[in-house]
Formats: sequence, structure tokens, C-alpha cells
Amino acid sequence: MADSHPYISGPGNIAQMILQLRNSFPPSVTSDTVKRLGLASNNESYVINALQFVGVIDSDGKRTKEAADVFSHHKDEEFSSSFKELVSKAYSDLFDLHGEKAWTLDEDSLITFFRRADQTSVTIGKRQAGTFKIFSALSGYGELPTPRGAKPKVNSDAAKKITKRDPPKKQEPAKSDNPLFLSERSSNKGTNRDFGLSVRIEINLPADGSKETYDNIFKSIRENLLND
Repeated sequence: MADSHPYISGPGNIAQMILQLRNSFPPSVTSDTVKRLGLASNNESYVINALQFVGVIDSDGKRTKEAADVFSHHKDEEFSSSFKELVSKAYSDLFDLHGEKAWTLDEDSLITFFRRADQTSVTIGKRQAGTFKIFSALSGYGELPTPRGAKPKVNSDAAKKITKRDPPKKQEPAKSDNPLFLSERSSNKGTNRDFGLSVRIEINLPADGSKETYDNIFKSIRENLLND
């Protein structure tokens, strides 16, 4: 057992290590084991110290007899009930002082206890408190932190609201400035097929034409175009 209570800057790594050991407990657990699991980078020894403190592994990294019984439980409730015995035994000085209330002490009370017990700084005392809270959560008191990269659970109703999208609006074709569309808007109300058509006719009159020539041209226009 360590001389002082264990601590680590990221106590969630201890929880992930415990969960990993529940799935598969290797013959020997060392800092290299923690490293290969990708946990507690550069802080692997702190995880090992915490496991040794609560009696999960011995000084050689071997699973203890007590841990063998604890980690044989598959159901979470049974595991927590058994694991709490390891924790309460390891933190006997804390439980001797606070009894069963120790499981749910607030952070400030825990920091005060650990600083007085080990004569540590505020930073270390806070990390010791965080480590104990992780062990408490594994014992059935409190919630475990969400592992990095894990997707938070979303309420099903909320998920529907997030994923529901309004159907795309039907876009109307843009109207052109073409005289054909202009005539359609001005001459048709309520129909889509019929449209009006405006025709522009240019007449080039001969400069040397006689009056009779001009009269014949306009007469032809009235007979063939205007009166059609």
C-alpha cells in the first residue's frame, strides 16, 4: 500500500482501466499495459499506484485474491457491491472519520481530509479527492465521467427535432424579360397554356416611289394583316 492516498490529473483514466479489467484481466498489469491501452499518457504509473492502493493488483502487478472475486461478477450491481469493500478497506482512515457518509462527501470536505492526512498542496489534494470520487462511482455512488470521444446520449424526442427537416420548397422558374413572357403576364389571367403575341413590322418605303405606290402598300397591309 502506498504511503499516501493515490492521485492523478485525469481520474477518469482509472475508471476506464477498471472497466477494461472487467472485460479482460491480464496475468500482469503494469505501466506498459496501461500505455498499450492508450490510457493516461505519461501518467501510467499513477494508474498503477491507484490500483495497488485499493488492492486490485499487488506490487508485482498480479491480480490479488480479493480482486479475483470482485472482478468475477458480471452484473454491474454485484460488481459495485463487491468493489466497495476493496475501497472502504483501502480508505479506512476516511471511513473511520466520516463513516458511510464518506461515499457522498463534497469535494471541499474531501480535499480538506486528504490535505490534512498527507500534508499535500491544494492541487494534489484536489486530485486525491477526484480519485476517491472515481472509486466511489465504481462502488455505486455517483456517476462515472464520459470517456473522451464518446457520443453523449440524446433524448429520442430531441433527436427527432434535431434531425427533422422541412421539405425543400418548390422553386418556380424565373421569369425572363423576353417579350413572350411579358406578353403572357399582361394578357393571360388564370391560364398557363394561352399567351398573347405582339408582332412588330418594319416597312421600308422606296424614296422615289409615287403616291400610287405608297397607297398600294398600305392597302395591302390593311387587307392582309390588320383585318385578319
